[in-house]
Amino acid sequence: MAKRVVLVIITLLYPLAVYMGLQNFDARHLVLLLIVIAGIRMVSLGESPLNHWFWLPLLTLLGVWTWLLNSPLALKLYPVLVSASFLVLFLWSLKSPTSMIERIARLQDPQLPERGVVYTRKVTKVWCCFFGLNGSVALAITLYGTDAQWALYNGLISYLCMGTLFAAEWLVRQRVMKSA
Repeated sequence: MAKRVVLVIITLLYPLAVYMGLQNFDARHLVLLLIVIAGIRMVSLGESPLNHWFWLPLLTLLGVWTWLLNSPLALKLYPVLVSASFLVLFLWSLKSPTSMIERIARLQDPQLPERGVVYTRKVTKVWCCFFGLNGSVALAITLYGTDAQWALYNGLISYLCMGTLFAAEWLVRQRVMKSA
């Protein structure tokens, strides 16, 4: 649990760390930050196939790219990859009988009624749209924006958007539960 908390904190602070780091260091020296995050992610995911087949090769490739080309682009792609991985995970869960949001909901209510199952499937689709849009905006800012715009979007605006969606969904859920 502590490893996951550390990973969340590091992930939240990553845009600020990269932005501040790029003001003072070459990108190739900041790749060490990516390696630390990769190490923590590997430990927290354990034996997950996502760990072995997605994160490890991808972060290794980005690390080597950054080191060889001394380019900040690979460092700045990390938030895009996080959104993309959540999008894939949530989309993949829609192919199974239990959607991602249903799995989370069943942690609180293992006897989720059928109406709840239908609702959680819709919410999973909403989160898929969010991750697709968020990743697209993050990619556009990574490719065409300034370092400051990148840090502002990935370090604040995207979190505010996520929090707003989470709060809005909670309010809708309260209404749905009340009418059930």
